[in-house]
Amino acid sequence: FGHYPFMVALHTGLLVACLIEATHRSFVPALGWPMLAVVVLAQALRWWCITTLGPRWNTRIIVVPGLPLVDRGPYRWLRHPNYVAVVLEGITLPMVHSAWVTAVVFTAVNAGLLRVRIATENAALARALAETPPSEKVT
Repeated sequence: FGHYPFMVALHTGLLVACLIEATHRSFVPALGWPMLAVVVLAQALRWWCITTLGPRWNTRIIVVPGLPLVDRGPYRWLRHPNYVAVVLEGITLPMVHSAWVTAVVFTAVNAGLLRVRIATENAALARALAETPPSEKVT
């Protein structure tokens, strides 16, 4: 999956760009504090995802044939809840210090990356499900 190095670079770039742009922006309490609250909520969602997946959690796309999909925790309601956390973080982390250029650029580029990433994950899950013998499928 050729998008993985780009994903790592993009997320590293988010942090670096936040630091650079924040040095040129003022902290606006009316914007910064609510954005920080959403960043904290996004991290809580991320850790809920990680805790729910337990040893299955990984940043790479690895599907173990025969294992059922996780359908508890945030996965009860969303197929890709960690990406909700990523989107929220990409918008709100830069905005803590009014780094709107970083927020806009990261969000736009990340939207394209997420389209590829989610399509790749869904294809891998579909392949694994198709390869699982009927006697081992959990429904």
